Amino acid sequence: MYSKDELKQLKKKFWEGFGAYTETLPQLQHRKTKFMLYNTRLKGTALKFDANREGAFVMLEIDAKDEDRRFRLYEHFERYKVIMEQDFPDGLVWNPFYVNEVGKYICRIYTQKPGIDIHRTEHWNEFYRFMAEEMLKMEKAFRTVKEAWEE
Repeated sequence: MYSKDELKQLKKKFWEGFGAYTETLPQLQHRKTKFMLYNTRLKGTALKFDANREGAFVMLEIDAKDEDRRFRLYEHFERYKVIMEQDFPDGLVWNPFYVNEVGKYICRIYTQKPGIDIHRTEHWNEFYRFMAEEMLKMEKAFRTVKEAWEE
């Protein structure tokens, strides 16, 4: 079991390692920023990573403050589900009523790799590989479907 400080240091090393890993990827060499993440240019949406004891996650989160807008955005992406899942052979998980860590309802579309644990450093390369590959696919799907959104 880790103390609070040890866990903080472990996570810091993990994310530093992920940054170093992405520096080696040829498909990311020409980019100003490695991943789109919060810079989606679609208000109320963000692409995110999560790594924890349950596995690795790559997500599209829709957290617009206005509930109607949140569901309209979610329904827009859901309408293009075939396109969104094109590069994801096992599909994506679609959850319009996800409760985040602060108790707020958001919509979440994500892919995951269960069975790996951030506390096991020997799993880190699996995390890194999964997260980088899946985020590139999620960004591609997001960009394609975002083009059809009219504000």
